Amino acid sequence: MPDSSSLVLFLQLVSEKVGGAEGTKLDDDFKEMEKKVDLTSKAVTEVLTRTIEYLQPNPASRAKLTMLNTMSKIRGQVKNPGYPQSEGLLGESMIRYGKELGEDSNFGDALLDAGESMKRLAEVKDSLDIEVKQNFIDPLQNLCDKDLKEIQHHLKKLEGRRLDFDYKKKRQGKIPDEELRQAMEKFEESKEVAETSMHNLLETDIEQVSQLSALVDAQLDYHRQAVQILDELAEKLKRRMREASSRPKREYKPKPRETYDFGETDQSNGGFSCNPTPKVSASSSFRSDKPSRASVRSIREFPPSALHDV
Repeated sequence: MPDSSSLVLFLQLVSEKVGGAEGTKLDDDFKEMEKKVDLTSKAVTEVLTRTIEYLQPNPASRAKLTMLNTMSKIRGQVKNPGYPQSEGLLGESMIRYGKELGEDSNFGDALLDAGESMKRLAEVKDSLDIEVKQNFIDPLQNLCDKDLKEIQHHLKKLEGRRLDFDYKKKRQGKIPDEELRQAMEKFEESKEVAETSMHNLLETDIEQVSQLSALVDAQLDYHRQAVQILDELAEKLKRRMREASSRPKREYKPKPRETYDFGETDQSNGGFSCNPTPKVSASSSFRSDKPSRASVRSIREFPPSALHDV
């Protein structure tokens, strides 16, 4: 069951939200500061999220990395696994196939050059991640976890004391004046604390500018190194193209075709025999035992007298 103070706050809140009762108004300067702090909190939260997505764009890899880092902490491991940079994965693929193609392949040699450069880019990207985390993400996260969280605590406490003060102010004459005075002092005290904390945050926002500058410096350093690596790679590839164009082209010389005499099939395996088959030629000594049909027919056509003459 709620205590009396919680019940008082609830009753006052209901009377304002449902009954339309007006509570104590805060001055415009306070409201303006509260609005700016709220916007600052939203900006920092979203920028943090987008920065992490910028550095580590693959959500599945981010989730896996978070899990691995958690397991590393549980096991007490000092070195945590890093994010698998896309440049590094591309470089590994290029190197693998460059080696398989071999040194005799222009494309294979070029893949090896490009793969090594991609791996160097991945290392530079790792350095960018570390630099941005230390000088941009961590300070902003600390701002969220400490300063902004503390301000939210003060504002919540102020709202509770305002409700308490307004409830007792409505009961003026029914409660001791001292109780009302204490409620008012607590409200004013909380308002001053919240106001001071918001003022300090907004007046020192140059710190966030410094952190943003650190982010840009890290990006500049990364891109300078990336340009240098890619310039070197481009020069290597152009040199390879010049060397390849200056070398005489190897002409393709087809091997002589083998000749086959497709005779009768070999009965042993059903294939064609490559050995030439002997050709049978008719000779003068070759005689047929049986007369041909033409010979028989011609004999029959001769009259008996002709045969007799012969």
